[in-house]
Amino acid sequence: MRKILYIIGLTTFVFSCTSQKNVKKKSYSPPKPVTQPKTVVKTGVSEKPKPQVTNEHGVEFFTTNIGDVTKNDNTASYGSIVSAKPIGYKVVKTYFPAIAQNFRQKYLILHYTALLDDKSITVLTEQNVSSHYLVNNTGDNEIYQLVDENKRAYHAGISSWRNDKNLNDTSIGVEIVNSGYTTDAMGNRVFASFSDEQIRKVAALAKDIITRYQIPPTNVLGHADIAPTRKQDPGPMFPWKRLYEQYQIGMWYDEEMKKSFYDLASIDFTTKYYEPSFIFNIQTQLQKFGYGVDPSGKWDDATKKTIEAFQYHFRPQNFSGIMDAETWAILQALNLKYATK
Repeated sequence: MRKILYIIGLTTFVFSCTSQKNVKKKSYSPPKPVTQPKTVVKTGVSEKPKPQVTNEHGVEFFTTNIGDVTKNDNTASYGSIVSAKPIGYKVVKTYFPAIAQNFRQKYLILHYTALLDDKSITVLTEQNVSSHYLVNNTGDNEIYQLVDENKRAYHAGISSWRNDKNLNDTSIGVEIVNSGYTTDAMGNRVFASFSDEQIRKVAALAKDIITRYQIPPTNVLGHADIAPTRKQDPGPMFPWKRLYEQYQIGMWYDEEMKKSFYDLASIDFTTKYYEPSFIFNIQTQLQKFGYGVDPSGKWDDATKKTIEAFQYHFRPQNFSGIMDAETWAILQALNLKYATK
């Protein structure tokens, strides 16, 4: 009996140990989070359709503006599109054009040739001086183009206006056939007039250029404005006021505003004329308007020529180079009307 009980106990122990070996030990696993499907974010270019580049006989053009004209941004091309042609590669216009661009042509500069028609053509086409256009004085309806608008013409030379210098880089030049000036027995300059046909041509040409390139009135200037110590053209006989009133081209002052400044200036203008602070203020006002004059507090030659250039443009009845009350009033009225932004 004792032997039987021993066998039963031994069998129970072996079975118990064997069962424990076969039991897998469970470990704790945290529940897996539910993953939401990701939203695909497109990082490519805008799908907004752009006007197509047109192709005429293998030459590409883009004449639609998608830029912001209020910021003088314009993507339109007024000639064929110029593109690189790298060997072994293809330049494509899949994303053409970018809206962040504007025209190089910021200024319209008017000149006279101081030469007759034939001589003007020869000089402007065969020597180291040129302009984009030449307005003749032959009474026809032709305007000569001499330089592509997308290229620089050599018409402005050393020049400045407001914050810009070397205006060949940023301007379109228009030369007008005119003999310039002669000097009388008293040493005074006597300027030649422009024909009515010429002024109508200039007006039509200028209107077209400033409209296409969104050139502001403050950037329609004469050569004397941007280089007053060197140049006199287009001179006091050029009808700036007529262009402003009849064609809305360029700048002119408001008469009432000028009168109000004149009434103030006439009180003690002459008593202050030679005071350095007064001279410095005049030079600063000329500089503020756009002229490249350095304030020195002295009536130096550069200041006199700058006043003279200003008078050619805005007070042609008297271009003495002397800052009188009327010239001062005109300058104040213009600075108020065309304040620098």
